[in-house]
Amino acid sequence: MSEMVIETWGLTKQYEGRGGFRDITLQVPRGIVYGFLGPNGAGKSTFVRTMLGLLHPTGGRAQMLGRPIGDPEARRKVGYLPELFRYQDWLTGRQLLEMHASLAGVARTERKRRIDTLLERVGLSGREGEKIKGYSKGMQQRIGLACALLADPDLIFLDEPTSALDPIGRRDVRDLIVELREQGKTIFLNSHLLNEVESVCDQVAIIHRSDMIVQGDWRRLSDVHTQVVVRATGLTEAVWQQLSSLVLQAQPMDEAGSVADTEAPTRWMVQVEREESLPLLVQRLSELGVLLYELTPQQPHLEDVFLHWVQGKEGQPHVDDRQVVL
Repeated sequence: MSEMVIETWGLTKQYEGRGGFRDITLQVPRGIVYGFLGPNGAGKSTFVRTMLGLLHPTGGRAQMLGRPIGDPEARRKVGYLPELFRYQDWLTGRQLLEMHASLAGVARTERKRRIDTLLERVGLSGREGEKIKGYSKGMQQRIGLACALLADPDLIFLDEPTSALDPIGRRDVRDLIVELREQGKTIFLNSHLLNEVESVCDQVAIIHRSDMIVQGDWRRLSDVHTQVVVRATGLTEAVWQQLSSLVLQAQPMDEAGSVADTEAPTRWMVQVEREESLPLLVQRLSELGVLLYELTPQQPHLEDVFLHWVQGKEGQPHVDDRQVVL
């Protein structure tokens, strides 16, 4: 069984019974990228600050790296990039990193090598002598990443790490996250930019209006219904009506993937209950005289998964609030 780096049991932080987050129970194994996803204001940053001991929970309990939250020994092995931060802008980039290295207890003999390596890795090599007040938002985000990694932490909390970066910077951060995972680090990633984290997250939790509504491998969370593109001749609405017990939905598509408005469409986006239904679908189409040229399963995106669960929660205001784990 995988070692758990983060564990919470009914963890809650609210302000006079409102805001924050409530009743969060989760487990984060070592060596993965865990995406904590939700819209702005859902409670993501409050959760991270509570895990770090910066806020006191109002209910439940939690541990991090095998120790209670707030324990100094555990915090020595944690890196943190806040969403909103302000560094001492009269310092140069290198001075800031030297100060953080000192606070983190990095040995003097190790500091220069580690700082130089991180400056190169976050794309600030050659700019470390400039004062932070002259840094762009993207450069400040990069120096913040370097600060979070200075102590060579085992667990890294990144709160909206790509929010101020351009496309190249966002790609660099994704590459860095993958490298950290390959080194055995655990990354807890807060974000509302779902397309940015889709390629790096192993597991996710979705939080909405203070509640966590689902958690697990996001590709399994997406396995609600199977979608395929069918390219064939002889397909009509009448054919799909005959397959209504098997096909949940069928929409004609054009080559660009948009809904088509044509009398004899040859491409359809088809939704079935589960992947195991596809061989039967092929068989039934053949029996109905349809000439099938292509059937391509569609990989859902993280945004699709998010919208499915959030919209489902909003559409069922009186359902049991227990979290779904897949």
